Amino acid sequence: MTAPRDPAPPGIDPALVDAAAEADGGPGGPDAAPASARSVWLRRLREWGGSLLFAVVVMQVVGALRSPDLPAAAPDFALASIDGTTHRLSDFRGQTVVINFWATWCGPCKVEMPSFAAFAENNPDIVVLGLANDVDPNKVRKVGRDAGVGYPLLMADRAVLRDYGVEVFPTTVVVEPDGSVGGVHTGMLFRPQLWWMTR
Repeated sequence: MTAPRDPAPPGIDPALVDAAAEADGGPGGPDAAPASARSVWLRRLREWGGSLLFAVVVMQVVGALRSPDLPAAAPDFALASIDGTTHRLSDFRGQTVVINFWATWCGPCKVEMPSFAAFAENNPDIVVLGLANDVDPNKVRKVGRDAGVGYPLLMADRAVLRDYGVEVFPTTVVVEPDGSVGGVHTGMLFRPQLWWMTR
């Protein structure tokens, strides 16, 4: 049972007294503070979560609208990785492939790379390929190492950029196991969006 409150001193607005009491734990006193703090954080989480979800949806829509038109079948390519191994897209038929077009001078590309690295590590059944628009494999290697990239980084050429209509970096293409284009996004992507695009 809650003890009755003392009346407000003369000349003091009772509402101010109530506000001070609430700041000190509300009607239940200091013992009620944790519950009050929890409700505040839950409310903030709901607000921020809704805003974050809205931002992700907007980014997804804008990225799709800005993306190049591609043929139904993903154009094949054979490109050398920074370690000299040649990778062909057709070698991965039967698997979902994420192709990320990026550049060492592209800030947003480097911001999203750790998300791609984590996604590749947590989804070993999905092939992730980073196609770098650069002429210096050492630069590509350094950027990839700094971002913790474990997936293959390939040296893109003009032909593959033309075939995929890439004019803006980063651009990401998802290729379905049957070789068809499953999705295209221009702009940064993060793990929730990658998960959504590959499902």
